Amino acid sequence: MNIPFSPPFVDDDVINEVVDSLNSGWITTGPKVKALEQEVMKLTTAPEALCVNSWTSGAILMLKWFGLKPGDEVIIPAYTYSATALAVLHCGGTPVMVDISDDFTVDVAKVREKITAKTKVIMPVDIAGWPCDYDAIRELVTDPQIISSFSPTSENQTRLGRILVISDAAHSIGSLFNNKPAGVLADITIFSFHAVKNVTTAEGGAICINLPQPFNNADEYAYLRRMTLNGQTKDAFSKSKAGGWRYDIVDLGLKINMPDVCAAIGLAQIKKYTNQILIDRKRIFDQYSEAFASLNWAQVPPQDNVQRKSSYHLYALRVKGITENQRDLMIDNISKTGVAVNVHFIPMPLLTLFKELGYSISEFPHSYNNYSREISLPIYPQLTFSQVEFIIEAVKKAYESILTGELIQG
Repeated sequence: MNIPFSPPFVDDDVINEVVDSLNSGWITTGPKVKALEQEVMKLTTAPEALCVNSWTSGAILMLKWFGLKPGDEVIIPAYTYSATALAVLHCGGTPVMVDISDDFTVDVAKVREKITAKTKVIMPVDIAGWPCDYDAIRELVTDPQIISSFSPTSENQTRLGRILVISDAAHSIGSLFNNKPAGVLADITIFSFHAVKNVTTAEGGAICINLPQPFNNADEYAYLRRMTLNGQTKDAFSKSKAGGWRYDIVDLGLKINMPDVCAAIGLAQIKKYTNQILIDRKRIFDQYSEAFASLNWAQVPPQDNVQRKSSYHLYALRVKGITENQRDLMIDNISKTGVAVNVHFIPMPLLTLFKELGYSISEFPHSYNNYSREISLPIYPQLTFSQVEFIIEAVKKAYESILTGELIQG
C-alpha cells in the first residue's frame, strides 16, 4: 500500500475556487485574499488578519514592526522548525533558545530564567497543533518585575510597554486554549498555509493582529498591509482601476503579499474547516490513540482536555525506551511497507547553522529526548479507516523488528 505523508486536500470546491480566480482575470492580491482574511477573522475571532506569502515573511514583518535590532533577544524553544529562529536572525536579533516540556510546548519556567533587559519578544510554538500555556506566558510578560526590566528602543515597544508575545501557530489553526481560539491567545499570532498544513494556499500564511490598547488594530492592519507591498499606498488591484494609476512609496516595505490564485485554495478549505476537515483530522487522531494507548512502549501525543484542544496537525508518536538510531530503523522499516512517515522536529542545535552559532544540544535534554523517540504519522482527511489500520500495523511491526533485529522486506 502506498500512503503519502501529507498530500494537500483538494476537492471540487478548491478547484472551482481556483478556476474562478483564473477566470476573473485577476490572480495577484485582490478580492480572494480579502475574503480569506475575513474567514480567518471569523474562525479565530481576531480583530484583524493579514495574509502574506509565508509564515517566515510574516514573522520577519512583525519583528521589524516591533523595531527588533542587532543585540535584541527573542526567546524561542529549541524544539521547532528553523524558520522560528531564522526570522529573528534575518532581523538582526539573537534567538535565545530554551528547552521544552513533555507535551512539546515551551517550558515557561525556562523562559523566565532567560529574560534580560535585551528581551523584546517571546515566541512560543504550538507544536503539532497543541497550544502552549498562554495564561502562564501572559502572566510572565505582565509581571511587574519583568515589566520593570523591559527596555524599549522603538516607538511600538514604548507603546506596548512590555515584551511582545508572538505565537508561532504554524500548526495550530483551529486549536483552543481555555475555549479561546488560536489567533487571540497572544498579541500577534502567525499561521502557516504551507502545502502540508491543515489549511493551505500552496505557500502562504496569515497574521492575526490582537494588540491591546493603545494600539488600534485596524490602523496596524492598514500599515502592515502597505508594508507587504513595498510600502506602496495602493495595491495593484486598486491601481488597475481606470484612473487609479497614481501611487506613492511611504515606507521601507517588503514584497510579501499573497496572490489571489493562492488564496483561492485556502478560501475553499477554510469554509469547510470546522465542519469537515478538522473533524476528519480528529477522527484519525483518535483512531491512532485508541490503538497505541494500550501499548506499553507507545507514548501518545497530548489529548484534548478541559483546557486545551488540538488542531490535530501532526500525530507525534513517541516510542519509549529506544535510541535515536533505533527510531531511524523503525522509520526505515515503516517506509518499506509504503507508508511515509516523518520526524518533527530536528532540534535546531543539531543543525549545522546553529551549531556554528554556538548552540549545543546538551543544553536542551528534553528537546533531544522527544526528538530521538518521535515518529510523525500521516494524518489528513483523505485517509480511510483501513489505511489508518494499515499504518498502525506497520508501526507495530517496525517496533517488533527492532526488538528482534529483523528487517521488514519491501
